[in-house]
Amino acid sequence: MTLTTALVAVLLIAAAAGFLAFRRARSLRGAGGRLNSLPSYHASYAAMWSALPALLIVALYIPVESRLVDNAVLSSAEGRALPAFEMQRNTILNEAREIAHGDREVGFNPESTALVPRILEAEVRYGALGGGIAILAAFAGAGLALRRVGLDFRARAGVERWVLGLLVGASLIAILTTLGIVLSLLFESIRFFNLVSPSEFLFTTTWSPQTALRADQAGSSGAFGSVPLFWGTAFIGAIIAMIVAIPLGLMCAIFLTQYAPAKLRSWLKPILEILAGVPTVVYGYFAALTVAPMVRDLGLSLGITSASSESALAAGLVMGIMIIPFVSSMADDSIAAVPQAMRDGSLAMGATKSETIKRVVLPAALPGVVGGILLAVSRAIGETMIVVMAAGLSANMTANPFASVTTVTVQIVQLLTGDQEFDSAKTLAAFALGLALFVITLALNLIALIVVRRYREAYD
Repeated sequence: MTLTTALVAVLLIAAAAGFLAFRRARSLRGAGGRLNSLPSYHASYAAMWSALPALLIVALYIPVESRLVDNAVLSSAEGRALPAFEMQRNTILNEAREIAHGDREVGFNPESTALVPRILEAEVRYGALGGGIAILAAFAGAGLALRRVGLDFRARAGVERWVLGLLVGASLIAILTTLGIVLSLLFESIRFFNLVSPSEFLFTTTWSPQTALRADQAGSSGAFGSVPLFWGTAFIGAIIAMIVAIPLGLMCAIFLTQYAPAKLRSWLKPILEILAGVPTVVYGYFAALTVAPMVRDLGLSLGITSASSESALAAGLVMGIMIIPFVSSMADDSIAAVPQAMRDGSLAMGATKSETIKRVVLPAALPGVVGGILLAVSRAIGETMIVVMAAGLSANMTANPFASVTTVTVQIVQLLTGDQEFDSAKTLAAFALGLALFVITLALNLIALIVVRRYREAYD
């Protein structure tokens, strides 16, 4: 029996328990009794007690089963004959697992074929063990719930407790995921800073992480000054992109909320927000094939001989177009939240519509607009594909928008691409860059939330 079979059995047991609880509760009510909760709540209570504990056991058992299967295979005669080198042994195990599951017909290593029967045998054995435990838990939960069906039982309160527990569990998953990301970045960053000085990483301007394999080779020490990377990130995402996105997004929001008829707004707003759903790789192709050549030709026509086909300006322009919906949507909501009485008062004093927008509506909506801009900036500085395809990979400290620059996210991709050893400064530098970028984006998001919260307190 596999865990999939056990999962189906658990769901069938839950359905049967819910049906029996419903029938029993309805029969009690039909006999003249007055139920504290409706029969549907008794059915939901029984189904939840049957399914949820068993499903939790299955979820917790899946990673345990994988370890048990690996240990059983390695303890067999075929497993003991595998090479002692851990990476090679894991490669053979992965190949054997893929052959056993039908993902490939033959592996590169001859030992992997011999392990297939052992893997299948262990999966059946430990799958039956985990599935049996889950089915027993389902039967136990069903029996407990069915015994509680009665006139005075508060099944509705029990269902609400289960739902509350599920909501709390979902919240904890999000929180623990964030905590896991932070801790993984932090621990690897500490290893990096044991090899490279934090002052060198944060304050020097030379980025050349291509360390050599031997100490006697040239460039064996590497250079890990991250200033050019963060400058490129700010130059493209926080300067050029914002110069494009802020005025266009704000003007779109003003037009849609103040001037556009309701029918036109119902068409234009969804069309504008489609930009937020376009994959970034599509923006990257557009930047590389259309915008970048135009920017290069513009630079050459202005006499800038250093104009490159990969430039900060090309990437920033397309990135600004990409985040227009973020600025526009937040500005739209903020402008719409300004009380109508403020507009009417301004118009009653003799101001024109444009003067009302400029001197009353925008100042009142400014905190919300600023919050949207900060959220858009945090979105822009985390962009990768557009920069890879349109801005290049050169870590340059330059204010020339026609020159090639790079960003933090692009370098993280470069450092972690291919087979890497996670004990060198070159690879660990990606985690230090990720931690720094995480702190920056977190700060921007917190500032945006604080600004928006103050705005809501002022106008609710």
